[in-house]
Amino acid sequence: MRRFGFVYNPTNDLAQEAWDQAAGWCSANGVASWGYAAEDAGSIAGALPGSEILISLGGDGTFLRAAAAVAGTAIPILGINLGKVGFLARAESFQLVDALNAILAGRWAQQERMSLVAEVARVSGAREQLTALNDVVVARGALPRVLKVDVAIGDSHLATYVADGIIVASPTGSTGYSFSAGGPILDPISRNLVVTPIAAYLATLRSVVVSPTQSVPCTVVSGEEAVISVDGWIDEPLAVGDRVTVSAAASPIRFAELHGVAPFWDLVRQKVDLLPR
Repeated sequence: MRRFGFVYNPTNDLAQEAWDQAAGWCSANGVASWGYAAEDAGSIAGALPGSEILISLGGDGTFLRAAAAVAGTAIPILGINLGKVGFLARAESFQLVDALNAILAGRWAQQERMSLVAEVARVSGAREQLTALNDVVVARGALPRVLKVDVAIGDSHLATYVADGIIVASPTGSTGYSFSAGGPILDPISRNLVVTPIAAYLATLRSVVVSPTQSVPCTVVSGEEAVISVDGWIDEPLAVGDRVTVSAAASPIRFAELHGVAPFWDLVRQKVDLLPR
């Protein structure tokens, strides 16, 4: 029996209704299904093995949590937008049944998206590895005081930024925080990193695009209450001297692309009205 997994935003009534609708569709079409709130990482991890696809019901935040769940697996993910912009989704809420029918009939393909790995080396000696689909941010905390951050590209020192923070984004994440801070939009199937400072003081080097063979070490030189933020939902404190090294992940995140959906650059125009019609 085929098996679809679902994650949904438990604070969104429309997402709960969509899960109920999806579960009913699966039952009527002979498809096994399971669904959990996006925050329930343990239950999602336990249910994933044997699933054909993971479907996110919510906005971009829900999708990013779902992406974290499938990282390191070959299970593709499809977003059904129940939020506002929904840049990561490939179908809108009213298209839920059509999307499920397309998946069942095989009218879709997989698209590989580059993800990121952040290696955190702390002055305490502790080490940690985190994964991201969109971006890794080294930023100031609650206090309105800038950070000083040393940024390198591989072994080459790029700049010491006095700024609110540094964003290292994937091509998929280039439409998010990095773009808001002045970075470029990359084609999502390209393989590059985008390094963008946030409100940098007297900086001549703004956003730069980096080869996926390079790593981007970011070291906190000074600043109070610095934090590392991963995809906007994992936040951990950083101390002076802590280093965050961001690089391309070895394994991609696989997106489910339904046949007949609008191309990426049409989506850009539709979502944020960036390009001329």
